[in-house]
Amino acid sequence: MRWLPIALLSLGACAGRQRQPAWVNPHAGEAIGTVREMYDGRLTPALAATTFRNIDRLFPSRIIERGPTVTPLMPASAPLTDLTCSSRGQVVTLDEYMRLNRVSGLLMLKNGRVTLERYALGATPETHWMSMSVAKSITSTLIGVALHDGKISSLEDPVTKYVPSLAGSAYEGVTVRQILMMSSGVKWNETYTDPSSDRRRLLEAQIVQTPGAALAVMASLPRAVAAGSTFNYSTGETLIAGEVVRGAVGTSLSAYLSEKIWKPVGMQSDASWWLDSPDGHEIAGSGISASLRDYARFGQFFMTGGMIAGRRLLPEGWMVDAGSPKTLTTGRTVQYGYMWWPVEAPAGTVNANAFSAQGIFGQSIYLNPREQVVIVQLAAQTRPVDGEVLTAEDCFGAMVELVRGR
Repeated sequence: MRWLPIALLSLGACAGRQRQPAWVNPHAGEAIGTVREMYDGRLTPALAATTFRNIDRLFPSRIIERGPTVTPLMPASAPLTDLTCSSRGQVVTLDEYMRLNRVSGLLMLKNGRVTLERYALGATPETHWMSMSVAKSITSTLIGVALHDGKISSLEDPVTKYVPSLAGSAYEGVTVRQILMMSSGVKWNETYTDPSSDRRRLLEAQIVQTPGAALAVMASLPRAVAAGSTFNYSTGETLIAGEVVRGAVGTSLSAYLSEKIWKPVGMQSDASWWLDSPDGHEIAGSGISASLRDYARFGQFFMTGGMIAGRRLLPEGWMVDAGSPKTLTTGRTVQYGYMWWPVEAPAGTVNANAFSAQGIFGQSIYLNPREQVVIVQLAAQTRPVDGEVLTAEDCFGAMVELVRGR
């Protein structure tokens, strides 16, 4: 693990954008595991790292094109160098935290400037890394963009308005908002390691790579409870969200993400996104692969409320709404926004009102709007869930404490 000094410009500074050469994968010759081994938690630590930085070799993928120039990131005047954090009864240094949680990349922005950037497990600034369910938050952001564009008229629209093939399924009558809240009431089992779960059925449909097979899984599901009454985390729900975007805007998710965010923000390299079949539809709940810095640029874009060079891309108030707990029709409040996770923290503490995009195996984009901090973590934990030794938000909060007032 090492500190990498950076001579870069801020996200908001269009002057000084630099032309960027085409990305070349520095890890393309490495051995990788299979996607079933990933979900079963059977990858060795070394194979997890090489697989997670080569996921575009697991499935056909579509390129998310960058623009002709890159908007670099400027280093902070006082970089963060020393850190200890307390979590689960341990007090550790930053290096110890990264080792214990198998972190391959950690980048922190304060007011849009890089205060920390570290790599481990063979990763470099040129490495692309899988996002897993961080892609859910990106997909929900595309719904926000489409809403602001007028392509989606209302979050109260039924999903069948944009995905008519779901008419007659358990998703008939479910609204776009309920999809974003994962409260459709459609029955779903997300257990990653259970070969008979709905999540694994969806994965097997992706492995088959037959056009329409993934959406057919979703259309076959039964109703469990009334729409809007229960939160049930579902990767399949994000597949529906992706189909809503595709139906609303008339193009692929990758093309829309490229046009609306990747190019205007000035990402440093193309990214990629898994498909359900060759030249098919994106798997909206996972499968984006991008660089650590570009994930940070996305986080900074979102924390501005979707502003690029004074132009608004998201509805007014979307950032706060998307990152806030939601209330179900039963009156129960759940710690989930529009496919973002609010951090559970008491009012007045450092993590209050922070929220994050989270992916299995340790991926995260943490946003703290009050302190204007973005932290991106990429990791190679070997189990889909419960693989972290220390709680990430504990150490993210300690990082934020050290840059308060800067």
